[in-house]
Amino acid sequence: MTVLVATAVLIAAVTHAGWNAIAHTITDQLVAFTLIAGGGTVIGAVLACFSPLPAAGAWPYLIASALLHIGYQALLMRSFSLGDFGQMYPIARGTAPLVVTVLAALFIGESLNGWQLAGVVLASAGLVGVALWGIRGSGTRPHWPALLAALATGLSIAAYTVVDGVGVRASGTPLGYIAWLMILEGSLIPAYTLYVHRGGLLAKLRPYAARGLLGAVLSIAAYSLVLWAQTRAPLAPIAALRESSIIVGAAIGALFFKERFGAPRIAAAGLMVVGIGLMLRAG
Repeated sequence: MTVLVATAVLIAAVTHAGWNAIAHTITDQLVAFTLIAGGGTVIGAVLACFSPLPAAGAWPYLIASALLHIGYQALLMRSFSLGDFGQMYPIARGTAPLVVTVLAALFIGESLNGWQLAGVVLASAGLVGVALWGIRGSGTRPHWPALLAALATGLSIAAYTVVDGVGVRASGTPLGYIAWLMILEGSLIPAYTLYVHRGGLLAKLRPYAARGLLGAVLSIAAYSLVLWAQTRAPLAPIAALRESSIIVGAAIGALFFKERFGAPRIAAAGLMVVGIGLMLRAG
């Protein structure tokens, strides 16, 4: 992995944590994800007008990814409604890189050398460990429905990461791929919200419209950078590096939501830095 690719993924990590935090600030999670998904659809439609159509071989992956993303969004909404942002976000994101490593090896024959594998394992172990340590250190019993929702979210992240990694490489156009992915995945949640809140939808959406549009812009920017990076480097190191957003998410939780940060998350930041160094040394 080159420094340019690593920098792009790190920028994606910051913007990703940003849009997740915006979604968490909106109490009605269905409204939040309706605005972000709907805004993403509009932006995707604009991008599609200025980018090539993805190659035919990419469309099965686009459709599968859209369905996986919808499942991911539903699970993420559930996680945010059940637990703290600074706790659910690390668990959901921290479980994905190791699963991506296994899936990429099994289904697309993508193997890692020793440095890359060490970097992925070290970063993932630190991030998952700090999330679980936060539960232990809170002095309260684990909220199992929240934990299960977060873990299921992590599995869905791993699944769409591998699908998109193959699809974007087959598409011939990362920009066209992200545009059509946003169009395909972004319409179902707004349609469902329209069905649930028919008659009073605009009144529910209007107070959060600006935040929702900002979240949509950040979401597309983050995933566009990741998709581009997936055409330049193996999937597993990118997945691990992308989840440095966990540290950003924990910092956001501490600064804006008054959630505890503490020494374990500082330690996780150190492990992530070491893991990044190992992945870059492999590149």
